[in-house]
Amino acid sequence: MPGNQYNGNSTLNSGRVGRLLKIREQRRSIRSAYSNEVTDNHRGTEPCENDLRTREGDSLNNSFIEQYLEGAIAEGYEKLDVRPLRQRLLVVANRLPVSAVRRGEDSWSLEISAGGLVTALLGVKEFEAKWIGWAGVNVPDEVGQKALTEALAEKRCIPVFLDEEIVHQYYNGYCNNILWPLFHYLGLPQEDRLATTRSFQSQFAAYKKANQMFADVVNQHYEEGDVVWCHDYHLMYLPKCLKEYNNNMKVGWFLHTPFPSSEIHRTLPSRSDLLRSVLAADLVGFHTYDYARHFVSACTRILGLEGTPEGVEDQGRLTRVAAFPIGIDSDRFIRALELTQVQEHIKELKERFAGRKVMLGVDRLDMIKGIPQKILAFEKFLEENSVWRDKVVLLQIAVPTRTDVPEYQKLTSQVHEIVGRINGRFGTLTAVPIHHLDRSLDFHALCALYAVTDVALVTSLRDGMNLVSYEFVACQDSKKGVLILSEFAGAAQSLGAGAILVNPWNITEVADSIRQALTMSPEEREKRHRHNFVHVTTHTAQEWAETFVSELDDTVIEAQLRTKQVPPALPEEDAISRYLQSTNRLLILGFNATLTEPADTPGRRADQIKEMELKLHPELKESLTALCSDRKTTIVVLSGSDRKTLDDNFGEYDMWLAAEHGMFLRLTKGEWMTTMPEHLNMEWVDSVKHVFEYFTERTPRSHFERCETSLVWNYKYADVEFGRLQARDMLQHLWTGPISNASVDVVQGNRSVEVRAVGVTKGAAIDRILGEIVHSKSMTTPIDYVLCIGHFLGKDEDVYTFFEPELPSDSLAVARTKQNDGLKSPIDRRPSMKLPAIRSVSKSSQGKAQRPLLNPEKRTANHGCGSGRRPSAEKISWNVLDLKGDNYFSCAVGRTRTNARYLLGSSDDVVSFLMKLANAST
Repeated sequence: MPGNQYNGNSTLNSGRVGRLLKIREQRRSIRSAYSNEVTDNHRGTEPCENDLRTREGDSLNNSFIEQYLEGAIAEGYEKLDVRPLRQRLLVVANRLPVSAVRRGEDSWSLEISAGGLVTALLGVKEFEAKWIGWAGVNVPDEVGQKALTEALAEKRCIPVFLDEEIVHQYYNGYCNNILWPLFHYLGLPQEDRLATTRSFQSQFAAYKKANQMFADVVNQHYEEGDVVWCHDYHLMYLPKCLKEYNNNMKVGWFLHTPFPSSEIHRTLPSRSDLLRSVLAADLVGFHTYDYARHFVSACTRILGLEGTPEGVEDQGRLTRVAAFPIGIDSDRFIRALELTQVQEHIKELKERFAGRKVMLGVDRLDMIKGIPQKILAFEKFLEENSVWRDKVVLLQIAVPTRTDVPEYQKLTSQVHEIVGRINGRFGTLTAVPIHHLDRSLDFHALCALYAVTDVALVTSLRDGMNLVSYEFVACQDSKKGVLILSEFAGAAQSLGAGAILVNPWNITEVADSIRQALTMSPEEREKRHRHNFVHVTTHTAQEWAETFVSELDDTVIEAQLRTKQVPPALPEEDAISRYLQSTNRLLILGFNATLTEPADTPGRRADQIKEMELKLHPELKESLTALCSDRKTTIVVLSGSDRKTLDDNFGEYDMWLAAEHGMFLRLTKGEWMTTMPEHLNMEWVDSVKHVFEYFTERTPRSHFERCETSLVWNYKYADVEFGRLQARDMLQHLWTGPISNASVDVVQGNRSVEVRAVGVTKGAAIDRILGEIVHSKSMTTPIDYVLCIGHFLGKDEDVYTFFEPELPSDSLAVARTKQNDGLKSPIDRRPSMKLPAIRSVSKSSQGKAQRPLLNPEKRTANHGCGSGRRPSAEKISWNVLDLKGDNYFSCAVGRTRTNARYLLGSSDDVVSFLMKLANAST
């Protein structure tokens, strides 16, 4: 991901890492203390070992989870007195960890679902977890809803009631038929394309409605300080809904599937809505770095936002994006192997497959699991290695799923056909090479099967993580079998060092890997297994959950630190009140992204041709006319645009126009004059122009603009990543060639590179502009109110600090002298604008800025031509500025990293404020 401007601050970075390390140590201490107390409580009691072994039975294990959901374990934890006050964690998922069955009008039975997420949160003992989700049943009547709510409350679960139509459109439709296939690279539905496309809108509407229903339930139960953790693609719209309710809510979102590349995601009709909704979260988590990178890339390419190593930045707000690989409860599997029931299973399996190597596949019968590819690879192995035909057996457990969907029925038939053909070809009357089961196994049988396996075969075509590989490794400490793992499974990022990685589409490669695994030496198997076993037993599900929640907490802390550095919103009422009380006002307004219509309107495709032609916001005309007609108010439009652009947009108003960063100036009733230094060196222009032309030709959709004092290359509409690379290449070429010895400044904007003559900034020009205004209006009273609003680049933000009274006068004078160094125009030679005396302070001004005003009687006019210059004044008679009280309002538009005092979000906010200002003054 690209460089992060925020995190150039080493203090923030080191502070965050330091906090996370401290939290990590605290977690370990708490876990150790809890473990010791459990050990002490059980020490010396006879039934201890048997209790521990028996607990791993499915029914008793569910009882253990049920105790957790009911809070019994949490109460035992509180006795440790390590952290007396625990934070609440609201876990929001599509399904609750329980299944509900109705037994009567007001009677329900609940069955615990021992899923991975439940197991993961068993270990998060510093949080009090509550679950919010759909119970999996339709409950239309109030009596049933009330009874189910009460029953679930005992399990620390809170239901979201969805009707059948919503479930059909939201869950079966948008989630399972659109998002799930797309995220697994299967693409959008192909059959009945037109009908499906027409249904996208209704399904997405149901999706948003369902997410809002989840948000409503969260809001009902939310308490100040709670952490809200949203899960999976079913709830991508939820973070936005929650933040709209309470922007201070701590919200994290985690995706349990892959996130596709931006080229795949951009085919989704609702692509932008979903990305922006997820970005409302404080922390966004994925299983692997690849998925996180794809998400950031989608945000930069589709939304045009800034990608950083920390995440995605939007208008100064940073959404942290990171990888959090999930794990399993490895202890549960390791302890299960010691149970008598499991040992009996192991003995039976060893006897059944004596003399043969056991290969194992455990998958859902799903398109993404690559079962046909796995079986075909096994067939090729048998073809090429006849010596192994009666020495190896493949046990394939294929758990049926979505059996009512035609595509899945077709897949089942295909797998059965391949298995039958291979068994008929290589089998005998007493043995077959493939044992295929279309059903799931209970926990004990599965652990036993893992324990006797020599080679595990995971050939997913695309998988978020695939924890079967983790479970296999956890049960292999005795056998030390070999794991063959698809490189397209998320687990390959974690277990790739110890596994044999394969491309499941390459049947020959998988067949060779099977031979390599079966003939691998015991020493190599030991090394590979040891590496993976350490990872599986240390990166557990509990560690995953604790890490995510602690990082979410820290992300909020870091955001608060950043927020302290962000200026507040413009106090509009105060600004208007002081405006009305003043008698000589100066309004300095930027143009682009300040007085123009917003270009990046959500949901609207960027139109490069229209956006390149800057137009005044249509709603501003009446307000500007009213403000310009007020004799007490002087308005200056200060822009980097050329003179023609300003003339076309503001020619009808009575105001001052300052083009090209103030290098050209005119009253709309007069002619253009230049404020440029007389001997400004512009010899560099031609060589820089050639460079800009070259990069424009080789960067599609980029363009460059030539003004008289600067050149700007803009790549806003080019491919984001390619544009950045080109900009970096351009800068290297410029600094080592055309401008290596030139008196120029290089200004990097948001996807633009500008080269201008030294000293060409809006702040450097304001002295000269003030002088011209004072002379033209023959002012006899000081300016007592200044409002400066703009979307200015950092180089031009000296216009904000120009009016700040808090700066020391000496340093300001020195800074100004440096800015104007080498400027020879008559206006610049005025002694009044260079001496430290310009920052004179009087008691009457309450410490605010006063500036000496030139003697207007000594001025002569020159309106002769567009490049006219005015002779200098010779005498200081009074102060230009007398900003009494707090009559200075500097305001940045859409830029949180700014020297301005205040913020406005967009040009729409500027329009709204100026309309209020105009209405108040009339």
